[in-house]
Amino acid sequence: MSRPKEYELTFPHPGQDDPDRVVVHRTGSSGPGGSEVYTDESGIVRAEISDEGEVRMIQTGGRQTTIRPSRARPLG
Repeated sequence: MSRPKEYELTFPHPGQDDPDRVVVHRTGSSGPGGSEVYTDESGIVRAEISDEGEVRMIQTGGRQTTIRPSRARPLG
């Protein structure tokens, strides 16, 4: 099965009509659950995305709070 090269993650933004969107790219590494890890250009947003499109956010800093995206859309 071919894995998407990137995903657009959509995060709810309380108090605003438009959600936040972040594009993450495949890293070639696996996360704690064994699925592919994706990251944004800054390396701050990291997500493990399963073949079924389930997303597990991965903390990149000690004080970072992760929020699960409301949608993960494959881009290519």
